[in-house]
Amino acid sequence: MAEFTTGEAVALELPIARIPSRAGAFLLDLLIQLTLAATLIFLATALLTAFDADEAWWAVAGIVTLVTVLVAYPVCSETLSRGRSIGKLAFGLRVVRSDAGPIDFRHALTRGLTGAIVDFWMLGAFGAVAVITSLCSREGRRVGDVLAGTVVVHTRQNLPVPALVMAPPWLSAWSAQLDTSVLSDELAGSVRQYLTRLRTLSPAAQQHLGSQLVVAVCAAMRCQVPTGYPPYHVLGAVLARRQQLARV
Repeated sequence: MAEFTTGEAVALELPIARIPSRAGAFLLDLLIQLTLAATLIFLATALLTAFDADEAWWAVAGIVTLVTVLVAYPVCSETLSRGRSIGKLAFGLRVVRSDAGPIDFRHALTRGLTGAIVDFWMLGAFGAVAVITSLCSREGRRVGDVLAGTVVVHTRQNLPVPALVMAPPWLSAWSAQLDTSVLSDELAGSVRQYLTRLRTLSPAAQQHLGSQLVVAVCAAMRCQVPTGYPPYHVLGAVLARRQQLARV
């Protein structure tokens, strides 16, 4: 099990997928990829032979087939299914972000390209790099997971829905005008971590760290710092607004 801090500053524990289950999912996906490659090769051969294509067209067909099988298949399947290729679906695995949220095209593309180049094929020694890096990672991450900021978890049920963050009523009007999309993932992550650890901090640490985060957050959003409120009220209102915009 590993603990994740969601975008709403809620701690979740999810089981990490290890090498045996990931290897099974990989082999099933590989079988599908080989079938896809054989189909594309058959179609390309029939089409190019019928039109008596020259060597350049054969080279193009080979590159398109290679990219489709090694990159397009994992990227499209994980994007459309929000983190589950056919192999992962069969073995109850899901790719999630480091905050336990669903992945998008950017994450899937990073994982797909890294998998084709580093983890498995071109430089990966048929998966040796992926296995070694997964064994060295506490969360079982391969290189693609590290670069994409993702983790593969083992679950046959939907991810738990965290409780919604509610802005304090006295800051609702202020937070409604904020554009939290300009906040970097690193800064938002620091705010989540602060709110998650709030009860473990001393009052002095709560005030000191919270004030620094409030200043940094308001500077990033180019808005005035609201005065007269504890830092965790302001930061909670910011996260509530960020969650609201993410759900639109």
